[in-house]
Amino acid sequence: MARGDGRLSHDLDPQWPGPQDECGVFGVWAPGEEVSKLTYFGLYALQHRGQEAAGIAVSDGSGVVVYKDLGLVAQVFDEPTLASLRGHLAIGHTRYSTTGASNWENAQPTIRATPAGATIALAHNGNLVNTAELARAVAERGLRTEGATSDTALMTALLASRPDMSVEAAALDTLPTLRGAFCLVFMDETTLYAARDAYGVHPLVLGRLERGWVVASETAALDIVGASFVREVEPGELLAIDEDGLRSSRFASPSPKGCLFEYVYLARPDTTMGGRNVYAARVAIGRRLAQEHPVDADLVIPVPESGTPAAIGYAEASGITYGSGLVKNAYVGRTFIQPSQTIRQLGIRLKLNPLRDNVRGKRLVVVDDTIVRGNTQRAIVRMLREAGALEVHVRISAPPVVWPCFYGIDFATRAELVANGLDTDGIRRSIGADSLGYVSLAGLVAATEQPSTRLCRACFDGEYPIELPAGNAIGKHVLEGVGRRVTADQAETAGDRSAPVAAGAGGADALLRP
Repeated sequence: MARGDGRLSHDLDPQWPGPQDECGVFGVWAPGEEVSKLTYFGLYALQHRGQEAAGIAVSDGSGVVVYKDLGLVAQVFDEPTLASLRGHLAIGHTRYSTTGASNWENAQPTIRATPAGATIALAHNGNLVNTAELARAVAERGLRTEGATSDTALMTALLASRPDMSVEAAALDTLPTLRGAFCLVFMDETTLYAARDAYGVHPLVLGRLERGWVVASETAALDIVGASFVREVEPGELLAIDEDGLRSSRFASPSPKGCLFEYVYLARPDTTMGGRNVYAARVAIGRRLAQEHPVDADLVIPVPESGTPAAIGYAEASGITYGSGLVKNAYVGRTFIQPSQTIRQLGIRLKLNPLRDNVRGKRLVVVDDTIVRGNTQRAIVRMLREAGALEVHVRISAPPVVWPCFYGIDFATRAELVANGLDTDGIRRSIGADSLGYVSLAGLVAATEQPSTRLCRACFDGEYPIELPAGNAIGKHVLEGVGRRVTADQAETAGDRSAPVAAGAGGADALLRP
């Protein structure tokens, strides 16, 4: 899958795509501006957070229109489409599915009419852990999910089901019932809303335009559209922006647990989180790696582009020369064309190829962000040895990933995580490296300059800050097979992962009017 900033290394493995990102959200309230184009470029800056689908909702004050489809932002939208999406208020979304299949019905923003005649469009980054419980609530109210099988569709249905409340009041009533990680941007005909879960697991920021406001998943998206950073949306906070200005409400007491993996992998390096620049944090991780796992070598090389900042830090701290040893084909992005068997066997060479003259006869330190199943690193080590490297020492800028994430990152199952079944030396032998070193959890936390008590480290230490449901009422496909109406019986068994995946409608006719 393509990444807007070219950071992904694990998508080089044609056998398995992940860990995958979550989603990117963007919202703008700006009378007199071309809000659809601002949203398009904001989503372009957030493309790395999701490459399965993209969508934009826009309002001119009298109605809300959504256009969405499967594909990258540049594949879904063109100039005529954006020109047709006119208004003063818009939200947008780039999707990687963490609940619900990758089909058209689950693309976002979702849209629903309220009993009072308003229309709600909603976009979501994160993942809820009480999805089955919410499905029961939706079923009890006799609401339809219109073929969608995502937690986002359930949230939208609940928000739009209160005839006795305004959208803002319905949000303050509904948001406390959501458990898990969520960053929301949503809208009606006149107002932009934004909300962040009480733990603030994933980033959401507020920016100021000369004639309006912007909300986005990362500060990099503010930069792209010329908005100045104001502050982060606080955990447990609901923002409302309309012609009367900006209002802030609290729906939960904050208990910050920001995702540590954002600093390692998810966020763009030019983003700032918690006052810490992500690029600087990754360079600091590399310095820690050099201190914790020194080695005699001739050249430090990154796995482009994900390992670059940490490789620079490793070279600085170790005194070993930094250089390039692998070249990435920047134009191989997400493709819907399956490679032939011959090409598939070449695997990683679709995206990476060694600089033979640089690596021949050298002892190499290869810096990457994570090892999940080990397939990518195994292929890289083999490739470098074939190119003439004398030694290959692998250094990883995250601790071993041992536990799955339920808060918005689609890891492999725990059984597929190589660190769950092997110790470090076993992994080293599995990938064929001469040595292997992971940064320590304490070293990683120190590099972020965040208090460890304010970070979610669950994928590394198994301590989940948000309580998980018992049994199997959790997972990406918890609602699959529910269909167009969530019945009470189906909601009771929504945790059955053997349920069939609902078929997608597909198609490019994604202009929806409520």
